[in-house]
Amino acid sequence: MSGGIDGITEDDLAQYLSLNPGFFERHAELLGEIRLASPHGGRAVSLQERQAALLRERIKGLEQRLMEMIRHGQENTAIAERLHAWTRAVMLQRDSRSLPLLLVEELKQQFLVPQAALRLWDVDVAYASEGFVLAEPGTVRGFADELALPLCALNTGEVEAAQWLFDGTPALSIACVPLRHDSARGAFGLLMLGSPDATRFQSDMGVDFLVRIGDIASAALSRLLPR
Repeated sequence: MSGGIDGITEDDLAQYLSLNPGFFERHAELLGEIRLASPHGGRAVSLQERQAALLRERIKGLEQRLMEMIRHGQENTAIAERLHAWTRAVMLQRDSRSLPLLLVEELKQQFLVPQAALRLWDVDVAYASEGFVLAEPGTVRGFADELALPLCALNTGEVEAAQWLFDGTPALSIACVPLRHDSARGAFGLLMLGSPDATRFQSDMGVDFLVRIGDIASAALSRLLPR
């Protein structure tokens, strides 16, 4: 309970003023006479000046939120355009043998991903000798099967598939995207993204976008599976 004078507390005054908005209309002179500490320094300002300062701060906060919303909107639009361009390039590739490489290269180009690679298994016998096929997936298959969602993390060396990304520069952060033809079945491949920037793929980042990438890649690459 706030202190008061003659039995009237600050809370009582605050309640009275909130219930009687016409008080300052009847005593307009008080708006200029009441002095308050400025939030930006030790000098005293009138109630009107303090209200104006608070209003300016409020407007500034709203402007910042609006600019942030606009920025996010522009970023989302740019991402959508890149996703569209990547998807179109993948869908237009008629040569099934060239599809995995094109998918990876377009992904790197459209989304500025420094390192990317994929491997498939259980493909149709016609593609069994291709470089993108993992003849004995072993632990990689088990790892991919366990991924309900894409995984982003620092590359600590524990993920065997991270070795696919080495191009002379080590990948410090990685994203692991399982490839599935049917959500009820195990994975038939794994898409790996990497970066020498340790902050590019972080464990706490959202993976909704990577889920879309995985869905599109899985649908496109499913043509390489036995019919």
